[in-house]
Amino acid sequence: MGNISPASGGDGAARIIVALDVETQEKACSLVRELAPPLRYFKVGFRLFVACGPSVIAALQGLGAKIFLDLKFHDIPNTVAEAAAAAARLGVAMFNVHLSGGREMIRAAVDAAAAAAEQLGRSRPHVLGVTVLSSFHEAALAETGVARTIDDQVVALARLGLDCGLDGVIASPREAMLLRQHLGGDFLIVTPGVRPAGAAADDQQRILTPRQALQAGASYLVIGRPIIKDAVPRQAMQNILEELNTEQ
Repeated sequence: MGNISPASGGDGAARIIVALDVETQEKACSLVRELAPPLRYFKVGFRLFVACGPSVIAALQGLGAKIFLDLKFHDIPNTVAEAAAAAARLGVAMFNVHLSGGREMIRAAVDAAAAAAEQLGRSRPHVLGVTVLSSFHEAALAETGVARTIDDQVVALARLGLDCGLDGVIASPREAMLLRQHLGGDFLIVTPGVRPAGAAADDQQRILTPRQALQAGASYLVIGRPIIKDAVPRQAMQNILEELNTEQ
């Protein structure tokens, strides 16, 4: 499952990662059955993982889902290395770490994931680095003691992550173009904070529509509430795919 590359062309379904921000395995599996195919990638975050444990990943994989494990590891290097190895053993397609954890922690995660995957004879999961959460605005970043602007912080952390062997970054769609300009095209940019036109922003601060995000350089779009909270999730998905697959 680890061999992911930036999607290209008109296949919008290959670009979407649905955030399964629900609290039961039954609901998560129901959503995967409803949305896959054509969708392939699904995100398991804190809410679902804490409620259900690792077994939910196996259940979703049994339905053909490729999993982005979104637990944002951030701890001392040894602890993060152990978590990264465990993620690799689960067979997830990708997982993430907080880039603010620093160089030693980031490298420990990459190395541990690679070693665990090699032992099992499978590809290493893609390891992604969280730059600045898409819920942050400039004042919130400053409150954490960071004097840089959000743009400068995102680029600086992305450079650190790529220097440490990461496969890509998590950043808001508003930084996607900036990252492509500074760091080139051979890495993944996975963007939360994506909202279809007319959808509520919720707690996201730096958002774009799905089409705008791809045009800005995003590789994958993490979309949760606009799909899973809709009365008919498959129709919400189809509406997004129509936007992505229509030439303008």
